[in-house]
Order: sequence, then structure tokens, then C-alpha cells
Amino acid sequence: MVRFTADEFEAASGLVHRLVPPTPQRHWPLMSNRVGAEVWVKHENHAPTGAFKVRGGITFIDWLKRSQPDCPGICTATRGNHGQSQALAARAAGMRALVYVPEGNSVEKNAAMEAFGAELVVHGSDFDTAREEAMRVAEAEGLAFVPPFHPELVRGVGTYGWELFNALCDLDTVYVPIGCGSGICGTILARDALGLATRVVGVVSSEAACAQLSVAAGKLVETNSAATFADGMAVRVPVAEAFEIYAHGADRIVAVSDDEVAAAMRLYFETTHNVTEGAGAAALAALCQEREAMAGRKVGVILSGGNVDTGIFRTVLDGRTPVV
Repeated sequence: MVRFTADEFEAASGLVHRLVPPTPQRHWPLMSNRVGAEVWVKHENHAPTGAFKVRGGITFIDWLKRSQPDCPGICTATRGNHGQSQALAARAAGMRALVYVPEGNSVEKNAAMEAFGAELVVHGSDFDTAREEAMRVAEAEGLAFVPPFHPELVRGVGTYGWELFNALCDLDTVYVPIGCGSGICGTILARDALGLATRVVGVVSSEAACAQLSVAAGKLVETNSAATFADGMAVRVPVAEAFEIYAHGADRIVAVSDDEVAAAMRLYFETTHNVTEGAGAAALAALCQEREAMAGRKVGVILSGGNVDTGIFRTVLDGRTPVV
């Protein structure tokens, strides 16, 4: 099972901070009043690509350049934030970035990936189908396939947890959204490297609950669909390496509905005037679901990203839940 020392996180932070300044962790009194706990938000929506994934792109491409110096480029699959991170880091290193997305993917995330230098290809009905094609094409074209989960991705994205826990070592609980799992695993490993007792709670969509179902069953469980507008959590197939970490390191896994996510997006905007994507608001949605248990405690929520399409956010602010 993957583990990192404090020195390894410090080294990763040094790499990341060359391109990504530390993001703030802020206490918002109005939000805290609404929730009934002392809430601290880790603002990964303030990162250069608008999401936490950029951290892992930097450490992964650095590792790839050192381990495979003749590699011409990378190929990967994404719903958007991972693809932006890989495109930014690969192009900065002078490498090709071929990125696969599923049909119906976020128009604005697609445009952002292309702006960062990605060659974008649309394939398949969902993320997992796009990922399978990206793996095939990577091998055929001699490109490095970037999986959704890799130790260097985890070490990079874990630097947000490293920053958070170094700033706030006395948090009772931290809520973290789960897609393929790099974010929650990085958070767990950063906590463990510091020897803290903070509980880490994973958050999945009720419409894409493979991580929760897998932990409950004690083995990997796939779902038939992942029909949520919170596309960063729209994963049908759990990642075995991630499961090994969060199954042992998370206190529990909470499922939130699309209605709860939309309500949390509105709560973010009303109390902090920050724009969040669906997955970015999921941690707050879970905290609101558990507000009675968390009453009066010092709690962290990971705002993992703010890359939401204009039309979707308009629907949310109008008091409705986007339909997939």
C-alpha cells in the first residue's frame, strides 16, 4: 500500500509550489452559522486550473521526465480537471498531451483543456469507456498512459492536505469527495505522515457510489451507471489501489444526492460567493447531512474545484437540480 513520509510531502510541495501557490484555508462565519460547526474550507478552486488535480499533474510529469526521458507525450482520460492538469504540466515540459473525454462532457471543461494544449478526443458514453480507449491508443502510439490513480499523482494532490493539516492540526473531521480516489488518499496519507487524529470522511454521489459499496462489501464493487451532474464523482469502477487506502484510512464513506449537492453549491455562493462544481460542493453537502453529529466541532471541507458550466450553475442558482 502506498505511503509517504513527511520529507516526501515536503519535496512534492516544493515541486508543486513552483507553479501552484498554496491555496487558502478559510473560516467563513456565515457558513459556520448555517451549518452549526466551525467550518474551514480548503479552496482548491483557487488553483491555476480551478481544481486540485493540477498538483498531481506537476509531480507526475516530473516523475515521467526523470524515469522516461525519451517519452514524447502522455495519453489519458478525464471528465475535465485531471485533463487540464495533465495538459498544463505536459505542455510545459514540451510533451504531447492526448486527452479522451466521454460524450456529453462539460463543454467549458473541454474548452479549457484545449486552451491548456490538450489534443481532445471524444469517445464513449462514460468515463470508464473513454479510459479503456485511452489505454489502447497510448500503447499504439507510444505514449505514456496516465491512469486516474498513480503514486505520483497522489503525492502531488496530497499536498493540499499537507497544507491544510500544517495550518490546522486540530481539525476534528475533514470531508473529501471521491471520484477515482487520489484526493481522499492524498489527504489520508498527509494526515498519517503528520501523525494526526483527524477523521477523514469520504463523499460519493448516491448515483455513483462504487467506493461506498466497495468499503461496505470489503471488496471492489462496480455500478451499472454513474448518472450524476457532479461529474468529478461520476465513476462506475473503483480503483483497487485507492480502495486499499481509503478502506482502511477513512472513518466512513457518505453518499449525497444530486439535490444535496445543488443545495451545497447554493450555500457556498450565498455564504462565501465562491463558485463550485458539483464534486467541489459534495464535501459540504455531506457535512450538512451530518450537521447534528458535527455540531460545535471544528471541521474541514475540501472545495475540490470550481469548474462548472455556466448553464448548470444557472440552473442551480435558480433553485433547481440539473438533470443528467
